[in-house]
Amino acid sequence: MIIVLTGIDGSGKSTAAHALVSAVQAKGGKALLLNNHAGRRSMSVLQARWGVRLPERLADTVETTFRVWNVLVSHLQASRFNGLVVMDRHLYCQLALRGTNGIPRGRLLPWLLAVLPSPAAVIHLEIEPDEAHRRIVARGTDAETLEDLVAFRDAYSALPEYGSFIKVDAALPAPELAERLERVMSGVTASEHIPSREAATKRH
Repeated sequence: MIIVLTGIDGSGKSTAAHALVSAVQAKGGKALLLNNHAGRRSMSVLQARWGVRLPERLADTVETTFRVWNVLVSHLQASRFNGLVVMDRHLYCQLALRGTNGIPRGRLLPWLLAVLPSPAAVIHLEIEPDEAHRRIVARGTDAETLEDLVAFRDAYSALPEYGSFIKVDAALPAPELAERLERVMSGVTASEHIPSREAATKRH
């Protein structure tokens, strides 16, 4: 079973992903954490250090190439793993970034989403951009403006897929957020093991 975590920078995706995997493993379950990054943090730091900004199309090409490669490798690893797979980021994130920068969705990313195994759930960590910006400034490992984060949030909510995401308040204190994620996971796991009415009818 694949669970995907999405959200703007500073929403705590990586922390939440580690918490989910640790919670499953602590209970004796098998869980694997996979990171579908696009090298965006490294690019933003380097651009800030050099005082330059790559053209949006060029930056998107680089990020999309890294993201698609990582997603394909992750799905290959997931296909060989018998347990829960938590993916930190996915192609939805790249589509939101494109929306942030005014770049069309294109055909490749939607096509890949259609042909790759669908996740059991996409958990979207919701947070106000100003709080996300505060976290980013505090950790000091990347550079994002408040304006970019606002645009990123709006681009996520404009995705056609956004309506099917499970939204979780990422501003909750860490223990409460972990508990909330575990409840979401329990619900998803239960629904995955409940046979559909059609399947039950066929068996009888």
